[in-house]
Amino acid sequence: MILGYIRVSSKEQHLDRQIQKMLELGVDDRFLFIDTASGKTTDRPEYQMLKRALREGDTLYIHELDRLGRNKRQILEELQFFKDQHITLRILDVPTTLIDYAAYGESAAIIFDMVNSILIEVLSTMAEQELKRLHKRQREGIAAAHAKGVKFGRPQIPYPPNWEEIYQDWKSNKIKAVEAMKLTGLTKSTFYKRVKEYEKRE
Repeated sequence: MILGYIRVSSKEQHLDRQIQKMLELGVDDRFLFIDTASGKTTDRPEYQMLKRALREGDTLYIHELDRLGRNKRQILEELQFFKDQHITLRILDVPTTLIDYAAYGESAAIIFDMVNSILIEVLSTMAEQELKRLHKRQREGIAAAHAKGVKFGRPQIPYPPNWEEIYQDWKSNKIKAVEAMKLTGLTKSTFYKRVKEYEKRE
């Protein structure tokens, strides 16, 4: 059987071009497995279903090596799985894997297998290094933004217009905390968080 696997990291990525390519390669749409998920883990629904569906002698098409995982170790583990199951893996961005070397005899097949193994080792290392560079740039960007006063995460709930008055009444024991929360319209956790921030600022 000929099967295909596609993984995109978000719904914004278009699948049409990748699906069309798989169909052109002879993958029946019944045997096309598509995940919309991060590559951080191999525990993806369609990917796990694909691995259960594969049988010895099958051919699997994927678009890029990093569709298998996000780091060298993860990629190599998956490649070893396919090798142990005697699955022919064809990676579209690794041209040597697309050659049908069976027609060249046993010795040629060994050479091609060796070349593919080297290429995959190199490419998986490059993919991991690129991911590390991406994370480094992200950290540097976040650090630069923090230095400029940019805040990330959920926006803070602003102080109520009557905060100063209610805070002073509560602080001087004129009103209880429950009444202060009611008058400011804040929940207990938010009220005390605002108190902490306000007192730290003051």
